[in-house]
Amino acid sequence: MKTLLITGGAGFIGSHVVRLFVNKYPDYKIVNLDKLTYAGNLENLADIEGAKNYIFEKGDITDEAYIFDLFKKYAFDGVIHLAAESHVDRSISNPMEFVKTNIFGTVTLLNAAKENWKDNFEDKLFYHISTDEVFGSLDDGGFFTETTSYDPQSPYSASKAGSDHFVRAYANTYGLPVIVSNCSNNYGPNQFPEKLIPLFINNIRNNKSLPVYGKGENVRDWLYVEDHAKAIDVLYHKGKKGETYNIGGFNEWKNLDLIKVVCKVMDKKLGREEGTSEKLITYVTDRAGHDLRYAIDANKIMKELGWKPSLQFEEGIAKTIDWYMENEEWMKNVTSGAYQQYYDEMYDKRD
Repeated sequence: MKTLLITGGAGFIGSHVVRLFVNKYPDYKIVNLDKLTYAGNLENLADIEGAKNYIFEKGDITDEAYIFDLFKKYAFDGVIHLAAESHVDRSISNPMEFVKTNIFGTVTLLNAAKENWKDNFEDKLFYHISTDEVFGSLDDGGFFTETTSYDPQSPYSASKAGSDHFVRAYANTYGLPVIVSNCSNNYGPNQFPEKLIPLFINNIRNNKSLPVYGKGENVRDWLYVEDHAKAIDVLYHKGKKGETYNIGGFNEWKNLDLIKVVCKVMDKKLGREEGTSEKLITYVTDRAGHDLRYAIDANKIMKELGWKPSLQFEEGIAKTIDWYMENEEWMKNVTSGAYQQYYDEMYDKRD
């Protein structure tokens, strides 16, 4: 039986990865490590918490003693590293927290993997999930490829770029078996409502303003989260060690155009006259250092490993809105902070 460590598995992307691996690989032992900060929510995994091949560990990836003990306890065969501080606005106001988690935390995990696997790197893998934001900003043409030079423009993207460099440095210096992937913007169920799509869905439902940075002309490539989880599965099992892979949705949208699509679908779902929700749009001062455009070229993973996104944005956004509309209690718990009691109620009473 393989034992895999998935960090940040109670978060948005991580919970979808954990669920996929637990359900698809019953012969694997999946250990989900999450600190349960504001964005970590065990309600996201309520459907698998009783699975025989699933274990949750609450802990901090920056705690060296704890991480080394965890590796000794479970003798991990692989690591899928998703745990990260990820919100650009918060990185601008508190960059040190991003340095600590994204760089120091990643290096702590690398050191534990290196020490515990040093006698036999065969059949081991440290898979590090990163972002397209490390590449900086594109103009109207071109795409980010696996060989695009790094040019991070925010404290968040700088911290992720630093962690990427450390992962590759450990591969080069120590021979650690690694894979790095850089993905475009994810959307879908269970996303914490600080991010654009769930925030706006919730605001529309509650007739609150929809704050748009600048003129709403910034362009992003959008990837449905379950497609990303499937790509991670493919790369963990079939990716070439030492390689980098880009994961994108081939769904470029200007922020304002995307918001108008969300407004239109929400008006229909709520039985409102079309155009009602667009009246909630307000324009606010642009974010400092706001990159104009991100766009991923995902041809490498598609051609070499056969993965491709299954959903176009219009289909994915409809599924996403349906999920949030059907899970109003989840949203209430998240926005009120009540979800943070879930761990205490479900896990602290086990012993």
